[in-house]
Amino acid sequence: MKTALVTGAWGFVGRHMTRALREGGWDVIGCDLANPEHPVDVLDVFRRGDRVFDLVVHAAARAPHRAAIDGRPATMAYNLQLDSAMFDWALRTGQRRVLYLSSSAVYPVGFQDGNEQWRLHETNTDSAHGIMPDAGYGWTKLTGEKTAAAAAAEGLAVHVVRPFSGYGEDQGEDWPFGAFAGRVRRREDPFVIWGAGDQTRDWIHISDVVAGALAVVDADVRVPVNLCTGRGVRMYDLVRMFVDQGGYEPTIVLDTGKPEGVRYRVGDPDTFQEIYRPKVSLEEGVARAVRAAVST
Repeated sequence: MKTALVTGAWGFVGRHMTRALREGGWDVIGCDLANPEHPVDVLDVFRRGDRVFDLVVHAAARAPHRAAIDGRPATMAYNLQLDSAMFDWALRTGQRRVLYLSSSAVYPVGFQDGNEQWRLHETNTDSAHGIMPDAGYGWTKLTGEKTAAAAAAEGLAVHVVRPFSGYGEDQGEDWPFGAFAGRVRRREDPFVIWGAGDQTRDWIHISDVVAGALAVVDADVRVPVNLCTGRGVRMYDLVRMFVDQGGYEPTIVLDTGKPEGVRYRVGDPDTFQEIYRPKVSLEEGVARAVRAAVST
């Protein structure tokens, strides 16, 4: 039986990755301090563990959501430590394969100001004209990718994926999609959107994030790959989908005093679609989320 270690297994991506691997017949060990039944410090695993796995999925990160990205920059140091320790451990113990969950935050914010609807291609981080990723979290993930490349040069099999705006029915309210589902469940009126409402994102269902990432591993692709759809949808339009599915008409209020991130973040899906094509449309994802929200 194939074996896997999933770090951050209690988080949104980690728990879906763990479930998918187990359903695929893998023997999976998950580690996460947030697990209330069996908390495990991921750094302790990297300091003391020596078991070799067929696949290490590194999904652990502290608070990778907008409020923390803008308001808690100290998380950067911890996330850098996590990534450095993981790659050091993987090389030292001879791990067979690593899947590194990077982020679309690695892309230069200058390409995402909304003046041009720029589809972010995997090579856009290679600009020689001043790379400025999205806040400390973007720098963390870009550094993680550089560390991954260095580990690969020493012989480690590493796969890097860059998820765009992943979402799902069980996503927490620290993220926009989960927050919107919660507001529909409570039938909030007014319905508040952070920012101007026209910030645009590339939404991809968590099942497609997981299946797509594992398809990258199966295809043995060793360059970074966007996990995206190529379709941009404004926050305001996403809210309209939610309230239409929820069957009510609240007043929509824009809170421009809250963090909103970059204006236009949409991925170029060409490389990804050669490996995997997303199965769940945003409309279906919203419908699932509303059904799940109103049933709780």
